Amino acid sequence: MLNQLQLLPGAVAAILADVAETGVLTLSDRYGLLAASLSDDLDDEERRAVNRILRSVQRGRVQVVAA
Repeated sequence: MLNQLQLLPGAVAAILADVAETGVLTLSDRYGLLAASLSDDLDDEERRAVNRILRSVQRGRVQVVAA
């Protein structure tokens, strides 16, 4: 039996705000992005926010930390 990942309302906006403030992507943020990317009911704004975070990581503007 597979476990269902369910995204909390407003989670993408909260992750985006946290990452913008700290410049760090934590483990819990990454799990939130995983749930968001697997969700079928993200609107376009949330999808763009997830992509913006991932591009920032790719360009080195956001640091990925283990904790």
